[in-house]
Amino acid sequence: MAATSQRVAGIEPGQRRLNGPQTSGREYRNLSEPRYGTRRQINVRVPVRDGIELVADVYRPDADGTFPALVAASPYARQLQDVGIPAGFIEAGATDFWVPRGYVHVIVNLRGTGGSGGEFGFFDSQERRDMYDLIEWVAEQPWCDGNVGMIGISYFAMTQLEAAVERPPHLRAIFPFAVTADLYEAASHHGLVSAAFISSFLVMLGLTAPKSDRFFRSAPFAIARRVLNLPRVHRKFATLNGESAKGILDLLMRLPHRARPWDELWLEIVVRHPVRDEWWDDRDLTPRLENVDIPVYLGCDWENAPLHLPSTFAALTGLTNSPCVRVAMLGKFGLTWPWESMHLEALAWYDHWLKGHDTGILDGPAIRYLLPEADDWHAVQSWPPPQSAHREYALRADGVLDADEGEPGSRTYLTLGSGLNRPKPSEIDPPSILTWTSAPLDEDLDVVGDIELRLVASATALDTAWIAVVSDIAEDDSLVEHLSCGLLRASLREVDEKASRPGAPVLPCRTAVGIPIGEDVLYRIPLVPNARRFRRGHRIRLTLSSDDSNPQMPAIMEFRHATVGTSSLNTIRSSSRLLLPILGGGQADS
Repeated sequence: MAATSQRVAGIEPGQRRLNGPQTSGREYRNLSEPRYGTRRQINVRVPVRDGIELVADVYRPDADGTFPALVAASPYARQLQDVGIPAGFIEAGATDFWVPRGYVHVIVNLRGTGGSGGEFGFFDSQERRDMYDLIEWVAEQPWCDGNVGMIGISYFAMTQLEAAVERPPHLRAIFPFAVTADLYEAASHHGLVSAAFISSFLVMLGLTAPKSDRFFRSAPFAIARRVLNLPRVHRKFATLNGESAKGILDLLMRLPHRARPWDELWLEIVVRHPVRDEWWDDRDLTPRLENVDIPVYLGCDWENAPLHLPSTFAALTGLTNSPCVRVAMLGKFGLTWPWESMHLEALAWYDHWLKGHDTGILDGPAIRYLLPEADDWHAVQSWPPPQSAHREYALRADGVLDADEGEPGSRTYLTLGSGLNRPKPSEIDPPSILTWTSAPLDEDLDVVGDIELRLVASATALDTAWIAVVSDIAEDDSLVEHLSCGLLRASLREVDEKASRPGAPVLPCRTAVGIPIGEDVLYRIPLVPNARRFRRGHRIRLTLSSDDSNPQMPAIMEFRHATVGTSSLNTIRSSSRLLLPILGGGQADS
């Protein structure tokens, strides 16, 4: 056992300044004050029921007695969680924030990673059982008072839900920000493989998971820790977004890694299981969320449409038996790396549930969201907001997005498969991307809620893809921000028609059905729920294509997809409609 530095992170003078927003706009009371130094115990062995041992680093207050514990579990190197690297695997939270305020921070590697035994299963049932055993082991330790929570974003948030659905007796509450509840919808967006993400993610794990403890605790990382945590350096990371983190993953793609289990998992995801089956069912928590019987605090940033944002709302819907669910939706740079945002919010949450403090975390409506471009907080009791109503915009034949369809007609674009031995596009080719743009807005327009594209379209191939992006365009025609995206493989088009409100989910299709060549089909394409103020004079733009590997096609956070591979002329009828949820005015839901 060795004492580490007495450094304290926070937002007060003299503390190491945390990056990012720290609350959902509320003032809190009775929060734990920093009183302790930190003791560290590394490479602690944690036995689970099948005899495998996970490996953990334990950081606890330097005082006698027992304390509540926050568990952070992932496949990422636990030894690097305090280095300060602005990368998407430094997400366990700030140890120097939690431990001084009277919490034990337990950072654990999942099986098959970071020295833990066994083989990594990627969000499978074995991982859930491990989380149950891990929570109960922590609760039994002499430094724990029996109250256990969990902390961390992204994969760290996923393991929180994994633990919660298993219901370990000592897990009191969780705080799963930027969570994914269904691996299929993270790896394959309604049938379109998220190749830019899943391939680089598995390569990153293949590079880092087998590295030795000695490697990660070597002098170069100690030097990096000192440099990256210098205040002037650390401040620069406050505006690194998901695209920046994705760029780091792309660089790692070029390095060699072990084939198993990483390439094996890639084959399972991309090749062996193209549609939902038992392999995916084992990795889908959505139907299991009703098992969760503890308080849950959800949240995400609006930008995270291609990865964690959809599951935030799926989890909100599925947590029917949780006694308390709270949500906070953040604006741009709400989640950056290393993850340090919303720590005061989480402190108010855990001080309430693990220490019994009256912090004010439950005051007011359950859902709080920042409205981008308005930059103010709104509070509602349910989602979508009851003040939001859908307004239909026609995809006119002249390329205008408008409430009035005008003269009925259509527009056509071309998508090509690979391997055609064509030296370059021809001047007679139809466009590969279509856009529809509204007139300049006469007044500010607040879009908040569920979004849907009802596409009436035909194709000359047995299958194709629909990829739609809604964007905010400034008066000078420059991009302000992409609002949301929706993706659908045409052969997996079955939707839940019982859900009358827009944004109806695509059903978990297990069989692809060919589309009738040349015939119009109505596709209900849910775009990821979102919120934004379109300012007066700005315009709304819808961009549609079947291939976002084309760099001219916008891709949020640069998450691009494998192509369907067919060549097709896709024709879009003007009877198609974009349904946008307008705050304070619109049409009744159809």
